[in-house]
Amino acid sequence: MLNHWDRWISKRFKKVRLRCQKGIPPSLRGRAWLYLSGGKVKREQNSGKFKELDSMDGDPKWVDVIERDLHRQFPFHEMFVSRGGHGQQDLFRVLKAYTLYRPDEGYCQAQAPIAAVLLMHMPAEDAFWGLVQICEKYLPGYYSAGLEAIQLDGEILNALLKRVSPPAYRHLEKHKIEPILYMTEWFMCAFSRTLPWSSVLRVWDMFLCDGVKIIFRVGLVLLKSMLGSREKLKAGLGQYETMEILRALEPQYLQEGFLIHQVLELPISSRDVEREHRVQLRRWRKTHGELSYKAPPRMHGAHAIMSAEPHTRQDLRQKPTIIVQYPLPSDTKSEFARVKKRSTIRKAPNPKVEVTNPYSVSCTH
Repeated sequence: MLNHWDRWISKRFKKVRLRCQKGIPPSLRGRAWLYLSGGKVKREQNSGKFKELDSMDGDPKWVDVIERDLHRQFPFHEMFVSRGGHGQQDLFRVLKAYTLYRPDEGYCQAQAPIAAVLLMHMPAEDAFWGLVQICEKYLPGYYSAGLEAIQLDGEILNALLKRVSPPAYRHLEKHKIEPILYMTEWFMCAFSRTLPWSSVLRVWDMFLCDGVKIIFRVGLVLLKSMLGSREKLKAGLGQYETMEILRALEPQYLQEGFLIHQVLELPISSRDVEREHRVQLRRWRKTHGELSYKAPPRMHGAHAIMSAEPHTRQDLRQKPTIIVQYPLPSDTKSEFARVKKRSTIRKAPNPKVEVTNPYSVSCTH
């Protein structure tokens, strides 16, 4: 599939989506994520860019903040468990490079777990371009100052919740619980700090394939599961109790089997998200004016990214990670000729020499 990626994306994308929904094999996940996100094309078209950024000194303002955040990312994972270990070093390199690549955005703490998840599956350079694609194509504006994009998506989530689970929507409205209070970490970290690890991987497989609609679906499933039944709401939950429930989600709703099934069953499409985005953007402009940060348009998954960004077959060509070169003699032909000549020389047969028996015995009768 990866050998003919452009054909699969353009002509057989449904099969790519089905594979991502079933779960990408662990041995292929890193490469598949890089292809799905468009990071592979981005890396090839910007050859040497990461090396250049990596060699530069970062802005001291961001370097200091990044260094303080390194030990907080998956502290029990073998890659990041030791201070100054290779995992933390690579994480620093990726995040510092991004602040140099996008100085207008700088660094946001929610980018660290995103980069860490990528680093668990690919080298630092690939993780950098994966982070670039997530920040620019999947979640544009999420990590800029003011967090306007995440606030806007919070309103979209609330509007979709009204359609998916009216009881949960009414409960949150009744207690004046704004979406920004509970969904910020969910969305900005793409659930990497909320779900069990097996669920995180399955969600990311689908997220990088189909875009932000998967993040919305996961959020809606969790809200519906936690607040969508009358039995749970009969307990007289107030604002404080509701927030505690949303901070400590019940484990059975986070398990891979339940969550992925519910996400796939939820009828929320990219078109629904975009339609609601236009509605909420008009409301935002009426109440807040124009957005202060002009984010690029959001791309809804691998197919949209591949269609929007020009690429060549060479950009998608797989390159071996390890290249072994065997040294050859300078004069190979003459060496082979000498070997061949030696092998064709026929040796003269040794002359037959008769040796008399010095111990011959004559028998007389």
